[in-house]
Amino acid sequence: MPLPVWLIPLAIKGAAVVAGAVGVGSAVQGAAKMKEANDTMESAKSRHDRNIERFEKENKTTSRDMDKLGKLELEILHSFNSFSDVFEQIKNRPTFENYSRNGIKLPKYDGEKLKEVSVGAGVLLGGLGGAGLGAAGGFAAAGAATAAVMALGTASTGTAIATLSGAALTNATLAALGGGAIAAGGGGIAAGTAVLGAATLGVGLLVGGVIFSLTGGKLSDKADEAWSQMKKAEVKINTICEYLVNLRTTSNKYYKTLSSVNAIYQNHFDKLKNIVTVLRHSNWDAFTEEEKKITENTVLLVGLLFNMCKVELVLKGQHENDMNTVNTVAIEKSINDANAVLKDKFQEENT
Repeated sequence: MPLPVWLIPLAIKGAAVVAGAVGVGSAVQGAAKMKEANDTMESAKSRHDRNIERFEKENKTTSRDMDKLGKLELEILHSFNSFSDVFEQIKNRPTFENYSRNGIKLPKYDGEKLKEVSVGAGVLLGGLGGAGLGAAGGFAAAGAATAAVMALGTASTGTAIATLSGAALTNATLAALGGGAIAAGGGGIAAGTAVLGAATLGVGLLVGGVIFSLTGGKLSDKADEAWSQMKKAEVKINTICEYLVNLRTTSNKYYKTLSSVNAIYQNHFDKLKNIVTVLRHSNWDAFTEEEKKITENTVLLVGLLFNMCKVELVLKGQHENDMNTVNTVAIEKSINDANAVLKDKFQEENT
């Protein structure tokens, strides 16, 4: 039955009220979705930023400690040139036997090799002033003795330290932990950062109830994607930070042992210099037993330090996306060998 004419305007007004109510409800629902999505994205970005900040802090601290070790190793290697100059002045000196006890073998004195590694270490030390954080630590990571020999091979060509390849600059051992140049885990974090940075784009274009609700749904998808990327990046960052802490702890432990051995070596070398350059004793046959013992032990300490500076602190991953690993086995053996030699030959000096 058709409505009376006088009721038609009221019916139209009522329909408009109902339609308006539906539109308002849709808008409210869309606003709630957008707020929830926006909160999720803000939370994801904030957590991601904290994770990146934590990674950067760990990386900087580890790089500094590794630099300390790398510089000490290069200084020790560079000092071998002075030792060779003094030692070569001793006439009629015997060929000292290799130290070989309990599985520990130290190299024979090789004046030419010591001079080579000393000059190479000097080249690297000279270039550290213009190098960035992690350069000296890179040498320790790859084995400072190896890096020094390599530097000597490139010095005559005028190659700058920054362009040396392979073992010479291995700050990648601290930063590019698989996955290439992006320090904190490769493309995962790059993608995560892009999502977190772009997810809020277009929010200002949301107008009208229906459009608002639909875009709110799409925004929720973006928020979920951002959160997922953040979580993936967080797993990688946690793994890398754990690696950096392990590397730093191991580096500091190795630095402590190397410093102890070097202190004993410097003490013996000072005595040897006094014998040869001050007292001018240059004939082995005229050396007292004490002077012979000082000379023999100095040579032994040079071999021990040389071996310690050859150790690679980091083993690079076999494949591009493999994590590097701390060379724990070799480092522990080197520390144990050093302590065993000191106990065997220098126990009286350490008591």
